[in-house]
Amino acid sequence: MSKIRKICVYCGSGPGTDPAYVEAARALGAHLAQTGIGLVYGGGGDGIMGALAHAALDHGGAVTGIIPEFLTQREHALRGAQELIVTRDMHERKRLMFEKADAFVALPGGVGTLEELVEQLTWVQLGRHKKPILLANIKGFWDPLCALLEHMKMLQFIRAGLDFNLLVADKVADILPMLQAATARVPEEAKQMDRVAAERL
Repeated sequence: MSKIRKICVYCGSGPGTDPAYVEAARALGAHLAQTGIGLVYGGGGDGIMGALAHAALDHGGAVTGIIPEFLTQREHALRGAQELIVTRDMHERKRLMFEKADAFVALPGGVGTLEELVEQLTWVQLGRHKKPILLANIKGFWDPLCALLEHMKMLQFIRAGLDFNLLVADKVADILPMLQAATARVPEEAKQMDRVAAERL
């Protein structure tokens, strides 16, 4: 049976217009720290990313930030994290985030957050790994994406053999129980991806 040691959280480098998003990030960061689960995230110090990481650190949690060199100034890389990895490019960043995490959560964010999330869904769809993926659907933020995915299923662009299990939690308190239940059903070897295969994706 697998267990969760670290969770990768995708989220915005800005705060958004609704304070509920930052509040949810802070609550998740604190909860990860309090349960002894490490945070892997994009390495920024501002916006939802910063709120998440600062909350984890403030509650004694372990934080790994992974950021490409060209974004260290723009996203104000969080130097206070126990581990800050500066990568050559976005691809290396995403590969390392994948390798270091046992599960993935998408908080509200922009195009970058969406791209990271969709890439993970694609990898699951193509059978590259079985790590659980969850949408933190704070105040219905991800409802439009969920509707689009259902539309794709209805039109059979997502069909038998290409389906995936995407978890959706409306409250921060539900995130870890849902991920832990899903992770327990995944053999440890099914979470891994061959290094060469990851490099080629």
